[in-house]
Amino acid sequence: MASINATFGAYLLGVIMSAILYGVTIVQTWFYYVGYPADPWHTKSLVLAVFISDTIHQALITHSAYIYLVADIAAPTQLGSVVWSLVVEVLFNAITALLVQCFLTMRVYRLSNKSIIATASVLVVVIAQFVLSVTYVAKAIPLKTFVEIENLKILSSAVNVTTAVTDVMIAACLCFLLQKSRTGFRRSDNMINKLIMFSINTGLLTSLFAIASLISISVQPDAFIYIAFYFCLGRSKFVPAWD
Repeated sequence: MASINATFGAYLLGVIMSAILYGVTIVQTWFYYVGYPADPWHTKSLVLAVFISDTIHQALITHSAYIYLVADIAAPTQLGSVVWSLVVEVLFNAITALLVQCFLTMRVYRLSNKSIIATASVLVVVIAQFVLSVTYVAKAIPLKTFVEIENLKILSSAVNVTTAVTDVMIAACLCFLLQKSRTGFRRSDNMINKLIMFSINTGLLTSLFAIASLISISVQPDAFIYIAFYFCLGRSKFVPAWD
């Protein structure tokens, strides 16, 4: 096992960073409902679902942090055990990703003039990411220690790889399709430029967290640095208010 700084120190920093980003999620959700009251009900429901999933995720990682750093602090032998909430949080990270990525896949569908090939290509990797995450949770739930969890390193790495690939692919598709949508009029082209930058920034941030998590688990599989990055994956996604 790595040092306490590389394990529960990194773990605590991940929870803190995730809490900060959760605060951003709250602000974004508030401004969305205040600023876009005319949006259709299905978009509002999606934003609410993402917010609820994010809230549950934050509650789960906070619970696990409390167990490790408060409840079990006097029993060091328990620190090697896996708290159930640490495993279940992966599921809600995956649910958040699925909701946002399906929304963006619909943008690809509409911008591509309802191209089945373009939409299906994106949807395949979106579903693959979710299935891998659910598989990881199903395999990890029965495990009792972090030593056993290390046996799922390949599956965990696959989740991070598909996360990065999915977000880069969606961002690339949106940028390409938006670029093709230019009209030559300054006002509409300025809006397209903003949407392109939004697509790049959203995909880039999530991909960076996924790559950082992948590198961390590859270099230091016995440390929790990768967990700290993974905690922030769901927070780096948010539903854009454009339809």
